[in-house]
Amino acid sequence: MPPKKPTTVAEYLDSLPPDRREAIEAVRAVVNENIDPQVKEAISYGMLGWVVPHDVYPAGYHCSPELPLPFASLASQKNHMALYLFCVYCDPDTVEWLKTAWKATGKRLDMGKSCLRFKKLEDVPLDVVAEVVRRMTVEHFVEAYEAGLAGTKSAKRPVRKKSASKKVAAKKGPARKKTATRKATSTGKKASKKKAAATKSPARSKKAAAKKSPVRKKAAARKATSTAKKSATKKASKKAASTKSPARTKKVAAKKGAARKKTTARKATSTAKNSATKKASKKAAPTKSPARPKKAAAKKGASRKKTTARKAATSRKKTARKKPAR
Repeated sequence: MPPKKPTTVAEYLDSLPPDRREAIEAVRAVVNENIDPQVKEAISYGMLGWVVPHDVYPAGYHCSPELPLPFASLASQKNHMALYLFCVYCDPDTVEWLKTAWKATGKRLDMGKSCLRFKKLEDVPLDVVAEVVRRMTVEHFVEAYEAGLAGTKSAKRPVRKKSASKKVAAKKGPARKKTATRKATSTGKKASKKKAAATKSPARSKKAAAKKSPVRKKAAARKATSTAKKSATKKASKKAASTKSPARTKKVAAKKGAARKKTTARKATSTAKNSATKKASKKAAPTKSPARPKKAAAKKGASRKKTTARKAATSRKKTARKKPAR
């Protein structure tokens, strides 16, 4: 459930955090002390507001005449607080005075068309706020508001709407008549065409059918001739393939046989060469010089003798160490 919107000034103040409430209450007190007594405090557009009631200004706010004319508002927004001085919006001289007086205090001015934004109470020159509210009486504000309203488009909008609607209605009348006549003529033309098509003479239909039949016959004859030509060409190609000269076939067979003989001869020669090389390698293996294996055997024997002599010497030394001295 969304939070309930405040409907009274007390509810609005209770909904504020302590730091925001302190600043809002201070600015509100200054406005209430210096504002025209004819202006009433109320909740306006969900904010703390001051309005000119209908018993003072019966016309109300031009955007929503059922609402009273707004004079000023004070609100705590998400990222700042703001004082909305709608009473100075239509008075450029008062706006200029407000800007110069605010800047003269040395405090930063963050201003829109009529709103004064601030984040803490120390940013607001309260004496300047009191003076600008005191200057704007209800009579001064209503005079500036009506003067500004007379120069805006919203004041002239209802008159323009009436005149424009009359012109549009005047233009639409002849246009509608023209469209109706066009539709009637188009439907009459369509009906006449249908009647003409239904009442055509049967002689014309017979002539058309007679023209179509020779065309169909010609197309059928062309198809028949094309199929006959294709079949004749196929038969001729088959006969030519069967009636080739025997000399050509003999030559082709002789060439194939010679090629086969060559391949078999190459294979036979390659296998003979391989067998010859294998035999030669086998014969060369036993005909190696006998001097080489003898030398290798002599070296092995000498190395063996050395190892046996070393082993014997080491065993002798060990036994000598073990024997006790006499």
